[in-house]
Amino acid sequence: MNVEEEVRKLKEEIQRLGQQQPDGSYKVKFGVLFNDDRCANIFEALVGTLRAAKKRKILKYDGELLLQGVHDNVEITLLPPPAVAAA
Repeated sequence: MNVEEEVRKLKEEIQRLGQQQPDGSYKVKFGVLFNDDRCANIFEALVGTLRAAKKRKILKYDGELLLQGVHDNVEITLLPPPAVAAA
């Protein structure tokens, strides 16, 4: 699986596990993602996929490197897709 595909799957999992916000974003805690069995089976390196998505400005969270236990309560926000400009 390449990085783009992993990021796409990560977006799907955040939508599945997270809560949608009024602005269209989704929020989920790192511990929820990390401890989910389905995510564990999909992502060999969840932290690396999170960093790749953050670098692409698809999601945001505080800090650079998230670690299980220490950062379980860090909120990850899947940003809403950019609005399509009216033609």
